[in-house]
Amino acid sequence: MKGIQFIRNSSEEGSATDIELPRPKATGRDILVQIEAIAMNPVDYKVRPAESEPPKVVGFDAAGAVVETGEDVTLFQKGDLVYYAGDVTRSGTNAEFQLVDERLVAKRPTSLDAASSASLPLTSLTAWEALFDQLGINPETPNDNKNKRILIIGGAGGVGSIAIQLAKLAGLIVVATASRKDSSDWCQNLGADHIINHHEDLPLQLKLLGFETVDYIANFNEIDGVWEAMAEMIAPQGGIVLITGHQTQLDFGGAFKLKSAKICWEFMFTRSMFQTDDMIAQHHILETVAQLVDRGKLIATANSSMNPINAKNILEGHRRLESGTTIGKLVLSGWE
Repeated sequence: MKGIQFIRNSSEEGSATDIELPRPKATGRDILVQIEAIAMNPVDYKVRPAESEPPKVVGFDAAGAVVETGEDVTLFQKGDLVYYAGDVTRSGTNAEFQLVDERLVAKRPTSLDAASSASLPLTSLTAWEALFDQLGINPETPNDNKNKRILIIGGAGGVGSIAIQLAKLAGLIVVATASRKDSSDWCQNLGADHIINHHEDLPLQLKLLGFETVDYIANFNEIDGVWEAMAEMIAPQGGIVLITGHQTQLDFGGAFKLKSAKICWEFMFTRSMFQTDDMIAQHHILETVAQLVDRGKLIATANSSMNPINAKNILEGHRRLESGTTIGKLVLSGWE
């Protein structure tokens, strides 16, 4: 089967190669998916092999068709059209066929093609788990949430683009950050009520909107530069969810302690990495996301595309992601 393998941690030409790999066989609860389209995420370049590591196939978003099922599979059968984000501990989606545990997979939206479907899994799972699992927001009671405010830092990114929509469906007042006109327009089109610039004074901008604090902060961007600002903006007994690492020593005391603020991390691969008892929750989340898309309640966030899936285009995708200026999701489809 065709695949793209990184041989070093770089997006420079020659860092990834087109190769032929053996086609795997499904056993146990694994299904074998023939991949039609993939989407790209920052985690792709973050897990490229270090100098001391062997070559690696990366990628963590895909849509395709089930071509084989393991003996213990109960959720899918051959021919099902599916989408998923996969497992960071296993070989990735930059290959023509991939094994994935059925508990991490769902049937993709019937209203979308493979490329648009591939743009959804990782960001939808991350946004859903961040808002509803980690922050404890109840998506079933939008009337109870209508006076609550959430600040989404990094609103135009892949995760932020889904989080804006989910937060609005849950009834929240959404303040999103964006720093350019095109990214601001993107956030507004997705339903954000207010836009502020994350390169400027966040607490001041919030006050100018008439908000002293927000009940929730979902930070899908860097942490270090806004740490003190988050302490000022979060409401007493409010909640903050983070998805990125930090470069400096963070002070979890001060205003965070005085406000009894909840601070938590969201890592979409936790369930698969530790084989948690609730792994199948990701199957159910993706089922719900597909239903929301097909009902017109959620918009897929694919915003640029390339084809075919090959080393040249994968490297270009990595360079675009590393620039930090992408809006929505970048998708690749088709094989040469």
